[in-house]
Amino acid sequence: MGRVTYDFDDETVVVTGGSAGIGRAVARRFGAAGAHVINADQREDPKAEGEDVPTHDVIAEEGGSAEYVETNVSDREDLESVVEGAHEHGGVDVMVNNAGMQNSGPFLEVDPAEFEQLHDVNAKGVYFGTQVAANDMLDRDDPGVIVNTASISSEDAQHDQVQYDSTKGAIKMITRGAALELAEHGIRVNAVAPGQIATEFSEGWSEEAQEAAGEGGGGDDGFLKPVPLARAGFPDDLDGSYLFLASEEADYITGQLLYVDGGWTAI
Repeated sequence: MGRVTYDFDDETVVVTGGSAGIGRAVARRFGAAGAHVINADQREDPKAEGEDVPTHDVIAEEGGSAEYVETNVSDREDLESVVEGAHEHGGVDVMVNNAGMQNSGPFLEVDPAEFEQLHDVNAKGVYFGTQVAANDMLDRDDPGVIVNTASISSEDAQHDQVQYDSTKGAIKMITRGAALELAEHGIRVNAVAPGQIATEFSEGWSEEAQEAAGEGGGGDDGFLKPVPLARAGFPDDLDGSYLFLASEEADYITGQLLYVDGGWTAI
């Protein structure tokens, strides 16, 4: 099968949570497509075993242009600083709100502090990342594109995942609501909804997911139902979806969640 190529020359792309996992893959793919990439993450170093070169340095080694900005996405002022800093490169053309965290636990045992932290990063980070980027695009009179990271958990509940599912459900509605309000300004807002992706972010279940998918299903948790493509996904299975939604090929797409899940939601 052929491979699609994209041209993001002279464009600036912010990727929150770009130091590891899906964000790292997305940042590298945008860098390879010619964009100047800003990795906005709390930590500079990658997390995966065997990786020790920061994302922006990897992009530079691959011939691209990138930088790292320490960012706490639950702090709106941090997000504003990232977007304002992008003015040095013409301003944000594409905002990828990807940063997130995952906690699991029985519904009856989740405490308020844990719940609040998860929502601060996942839901609040996407809400204000979208808001700050959109306001800046309007101020510059230069409509761009926003792509959020949702999840299969945006639609389907899993056992012991209520607090996480609630954040991803929020991202679904933030994406759709923002798309509705920003359409008149020419700003498109969509989301990629990954399925079972084996990353360091999901290390608590990725090995189980791989085994279950390879065997056609299994496990007591509904999260481990069979994956039609018979494997868990990897970040490289997702990055092209972000570029597609950010590209001119998706000019008539807004307010949508693109599920990249190996067919999991089809069951």
